[in-house]
Amino acid sequence: MAGRGNDLERITAWRPEVKGVTEVFHAHFTHHAYPMHVHDTWTLLIVDEGAVRYDLERHEHGTPLGTVSLLPPQVPHNGSAATPHGFRKRVLYLEASDDGPLDTSFIGAAADSPDLVDPLLRHRIGQLHTVLGRPGDEFEAAARLALVGERLRERLRAQGAGPRPPAPDRRVADRLRQLLDARVVDGIDLEEAAALVHAHPAHLVRSFSAAYGIAPHQYLMSRRVDRARRLLLAGRAVGDVATDVGFYDQSHLTRHFKRVVGAPPGRYARAAGRSVSPGH
Repeated sequence: MAGRGNDLERITAWRPEVKGVTEVFHAHFTHHAYPMHVHDTWTLLIVDEGAVRYDLERHEHGTPLGTVSLLPPQVPHNGSAATPHGFRKRVLYLEASDDGPLDTSFIGAAADSPDLVDPLLRHRIGQLHTVLGRPGDEFEAAARLALVGERLRERLRAQGAGPRPPAPDRRVADRLRQLLDARVVDGIDLEEAAALVHAHPAHLVRSFSAAYGIAPHQYLMSRRVDRARRLLLAGRAVGDVATDVGFYDQSHLTRHFKRVVGAPPGRYARAAGRSVSPGH
């Protein structure tokens, strides 16, 4: 991850280890104006402060707060601040391929209506940005990306682009659970799981969540936390436990352990050590 700039002009950019995302770009610009240019990726943009105006297909568009803008690949556009104090934005550049979040069949619909007022979609994109900045949570990021892609396709299908998605499938959910149970420590890539189950990643995530009432990444992390609890009760060091049960590092374990248990693993281990054994 890299950032540079002063208090008025700031950028941060990185490429996460998540298939389908070629770049994450966060920026705060006060004076910069983009000339006409193109990308070979989809540009998924949300604005957190101020507003942006841009031209696409010879039509003027804008991104006030709450709007999601989806700019298609190979379609020229520009961009500049629409407010005196500039704008702060978060952007995802997404692969334009058959196995990416959006294929090129949606370009026409996006070019016709690039700005989407969709609170659920915007919320999901914000969640995805947060997860993409956390090492070790790539499985969660892939699952959230799949749901963002599905929501985008739903909106674009309303304009007549692409087929309807299949309904949730319990067989698909059960098969994914078997894969997760077999790979608690090693984990599994969402794309690999989708290939093994013969289902689209978004269909996989949706089916699992509908069947079990929990997202697949939450299920996997809770299984790892359960294993960590047993090892901590046996007196193992927190740092060793983190890697032994599949977490990226100790801070990764701590974040998920505290969310599930209500206390960080170190405090849990100390409290367990003070517990009174049966018969005393």
